[in-house]
Amino acid sequence: MIIENIMKRKIYCIWFLTLGFIINSCDKSLEEELVTDVSAASYYTTEKGFQDAVNATYSLLKPFYGQEIGFTMTVFGTDTYNNGADGSHKFFNFYDTSLNASSSMVRDAWATWYRGVNQANGVINRSAGIEMDEAEKTSRIAEVRFLRALYYFNIVTTYGDAHLSLEETEGIEVEANKTPQAEIYNQAIIPDLEFAIATLPNSQSDYGRATKAAAEFLLGKVLLTRSYKSFADGSDASRAETLFSNVINNYGFSLLDDFADLWDINNQENSEMVFVVPNSKSQVDSGIDSYGHRGHLYFLQEYDVRRGMTRDIENGRPWKRFRPTNFTLSLWDRDIDTRYDKSFKHVWYANKNEPATPANPENGEPARAALAIGDTAIFIPGPGKDIDWPQSRQDTKPYITITNDEYSERLFPSMNKWIDPTRPDRQKEQGQRDFILMRLADAYLLRAEARLQQNNPSGAAIDINVVRVRSAVPGQEAAIEITSSDVDIDFILDERARELIGEGWRWWDLTRTGKLVERTRLHNPSAAPNIQDYHVLRPIPQEQIDRTLGGYPQNPGYPQ
Repeated sequence: MIIENIMKRKIYCIWFLTLGFIINSCDKSLEEELVTDVSAASYYTTEKGFQDAVNATYSLLKPFYGQEIGFTMTVFGTDTYNNGADGSHKFFNFYDTSLNASSSMVRDAWATWYRGVNQANGVINRSAGIEMDEAEKTSRIAEVRFLRALYYFNIVTTYGDAHLSLEETEGIEVEANKTPQAEIYNQAIIPDLEFAIATLPNSQSDYGRATKAAAEFLLGKVLLTRSYKSFADGSDASRAETLFSNVINNYGFSLLDDFADLWDINNQENSEMVFVVPNSKSQVDSGIDSYGHRGHLYFLQEYDVRRGMTRDIENGRPWKRFRPTNFTLSLWDRDIDTRYDKSFKHVWYANKNEPATPANPENGEPARAALAIGDTAIFIPGPGKDIDWPQSRQDTKPYITITNDEYSERLFPSMNKWIDPTRPDRQKEQGQRDFILMRLADAYLLRAEARLQQNNPSGAAIDINVVRVRSAVPGQEAAIEITSSDVDIDFILDERARELIGEGWRWWDLTRTGKLVERTRLHNPSAAPNIQDYHVLRPIPQEQIDRTLGGYPQNPGYPQ
């Protein structure tokens, strides 16, 4: 492949995090197998070797999705999230000169996705001589082509024009092309997904494998993304609409009645999931899977040093990476929409006894009554409710109340979608949640966007209302509905934030729709001074430039 050391022939023998999909089990996903005593030439020409190689192609989803790199590169530097107190990659939010070709995350995302591409290329290229059931082999190849399309889609939507190869790299490669995005769409992404749609089954007994529905969802998103480009095909938006309609209507998916049930860790395999990166609790807890889902770490305020509180499993390990912007906190009308209340945490209950404290005139702290375990220790009223909590009322309570005038890089509303109370200890970084790549509500919102692209705001409003009504306060179903006159691309982006906040799509949503710079300047005060038009692409990694014979062109705007 492109980078010198990523994909020598025996990478298959030494890079083995294979997915063992356990049927109908809470321990349902990643099983790791290290293969060190066989050669690629012998092992990967067997049916068992082929199946393992397919599973290894899935494994390369895990270094990005659900990890700090994935959240940082998709949450920071947008209209919805600013930086918290901690972390070493705030420059993704600041858009300062540290966001450059030497960034480890810029490098690692590129390398991981190209490893996925080359793994897929190897599986496809080596499949011809393998003796096994032909129908099953063809289906597995379709899974791998689906994954290759996903890896290439991530590459072009993050870096733009990039290296294209559909052949396995078996040695050190020092030459690379920079193929226009249009050709990568036409030669790789779209043909791979069309093959996957024509080949994959409607469902798989192994949870987490690609299906026809997942391929249709991804191709719909690919075509929708291309519909904004200068090289768009005139039918992209209409084809995308059809594909999302197929996902919505043809496979038995249904929205959960209660938005909160999406985040119940005991309800992950539910009717709304189209495609996920599954995680296994036993493998995460034992350390066999070194990735897991780390989202529970990043969206939490510093609760653990407050009165009556110490760090525990239930409330999470607060790394204080991402805090919502004021714009984000203005998005929900909580009188009619339940999604803020079901996405953010409001009360922390004391997990240690705290004695009464006298007033401290020096810092203005009032006297506080004692707290017992189980008492309210911290309360965040949240948007629209701060007005009910003037300081005079706060001072009468034994607990700490945090209102919007007190928000800081350490104290802020905490998103609780990814909280994992099943971790074996309070320090454990990896969690067992699946990472959701595709869910039904997103299909409705993407179809709404495709309809708007075709100047059909009425159809878009119908789709948006399906999602909104699901989350209405009881009795407010009519009040939460919108009309076609409400719909434009900004409203759709607002709705995507209300529904998908913190789920790892925002930077891509804004770059797809051409709104990154405009909306980030408006709503993210830390990013606004520095963000420029060229930031719709990430820089090409320095390793890629250095290891390519004759160099490799940097993206416009970044130092050459």
